Amino acid sequence: MRDRHLRRGRAEPGVPERPGGGVTMGSGGGPVGVAVVGAGNISTQYLQNLTRFPDLRVVGIADLDQARAAAAAAEYGIPAGGSLTEVLALPEVELVVNLTIPAAHAEVALAALAAGKHVYGEKPLALDPASARAVLAEAAGRGLRVGNAPDTFLGAGLQSALRVVASGGIGTPVAAAAWFQSPGPESWHPSPEFLFAHGAGPLFDMGPYYLTALVALLGPVASVAATGHRARATRVIGSGPKAGTEFPVEVPTHVTALLEFAGGTGAATTFSFDSPAVRQSIEITGTEATLLVPDPNHFNGRLRIRRAGAEESETIDTTGTAVGRGIGVLDMARALRAGTAHRASGGLALHVLEVMAAIAASARGAAFESVAEWAEKLEPLPEEWDPFAATL
Repeated sequence: MRDRHLRRGRAEPGVPERPGGGVTMGSGGGPVGVAVVGAGNISTQYLQNLTRFPDLRVVGIADLDQARAAAAAAEYGIPAGGSLTEVLALPEVELVVNLTIPAAHAEVALAALAAGKHVYGEKPLALDPASARAVLAEAAGRGLRVGNAPDTFLGAGLQSALRVVASGGIGTPVAAAAWFQSPGPESWHPSPEFLFAHGAGPLFDMGPYYLTALVALLGPVASVAATGHRARATRVIGSGPKAGTEFPVEVPTHVTALLEFAGGTGAATTFSFDSPAVRQSIEITGTEATLLVPDPNHFNGRLRIRRAGAEESETIDTTGTAVGRGIGVLDMARALRAGTAHRASGGLALHVLEVMAAIAASARGAAFESVAEWAEKLEPLPEEWDPFAATL
């Protein structure tokens, strides 16, 4: 395994219930030893939280740029910083947090699994469903777990929305709409090229947040139909040391998709890097009310409901944690020790990836595409769940 691509911009205990999403007991007790792979842009948000959670102990960080890994280790008080090989060799590491670029997700995950480590990765799980299934199969064969971002659906905003829908607060869900529209990340991201390459674009970069939220709220997707367009063949980096550099756009930058859920609900979705207007929201329409869900790329936000016959919408108080990225890692670590299922599972991530792959295929062929059946039940976090409690 070469250290490349490391940057990123109830079964019986011990027996996996399903590839990457099952129930396996952790080894020993106390805080779970964690290593982070990838010291790029997104790592700051993770490290700020992972190093503060009492139930986790970050013992190593790796990056293709080993000096950058060492600097991050020094900044956050992490004992070891260096190459992937060095970090995977640390015996204290039980769980690897894979923050590399999408093209490296499967490769790094397989290396971690081969080293006997559980893996939690950034989204998407892999560039394509076949690679993702290979990762989950490898994990199942070794009795290891796979978790995956996004974990925003575990935040107070979406968990509160989940409770409203599950309790019948909007009646029977009938339809949904989701929008992610923006001008694109090249204006602010210092190295945005990978966000316009195969495995990214607005669908694969931002789609996981919206699709994971919709699956959590409405259940698995059965089929899709979509169209895709690309506004420009090239883009220009707008900030940082590479400002003014032109780079190619390899994927559609405006995707519209219709989703048919297995439970009978339908949704209309838009994912765009071509819109001067910014729009980031989800709306769930039920027989008795419409629920306006906050931006699923965040952990909290205003939750509003418009009841049948009402002239104005009401704001609903949200409950739960909004501490930010990394709560999926923590939930997985606690589940490891308890021998229970973790919520941001590899199975969920594979289903969302299969939905996105079906959308991309439909956009190329202008036809409905079926999605493989997935029936895992998503359990909500308890309202009192506290990431800063020492439970292990």
